Amino acid sequence: MANAASGMAVNDECKLKFLELKKRNYRFIVFKIEDKSHQVVVEKLGQPNESYNDLLNNLPSNECRYAVFDLDFVTKENCQKSKIFFFAWSPDSSRVRSKMIYASSKDRFKRELDGIQFELQATDVGEMSLDIIKSRTY
Repeated sequence: MANAASGMAVNDECKLKFLELKKRNYRFIVFKIEDKSHQVVVEKLGQPNESYNDLLNNLPSNECRYAVFDLDFVTKENCQKSKIFFFAWSPDSSRVRSKMIYASSKDRFKRELDGIQFELQATDVGEMSLDIIKSRTY
């Protein structure tokens, strides 16, 4: 199904892998939009033992991506919790056309992934430090 605004389709594997992430089979998923097929596809699956830094290391420095991360944390009340974050990664050094395609496709793609609790847009890793995302959980 193509998005009328951007002409973008979402590969079924994206939704299937996201459901598996919700079951704790993956820690994170990096998605990319393929130029030729104009669809969002899974680029990288982070195993349950991988960290937030592993996600950051899988984001290209000059290309846009979407990503989801399952964050484990302890609340002020000392309760173990988990929240799913959605990232719209759009580095300043990426191509303008790419930024526009990712921006216009983001909301529709995000709707395909039922269960996202927080969203963060970032142009460099400093904007998505672990401290910043943890601060969103309070």
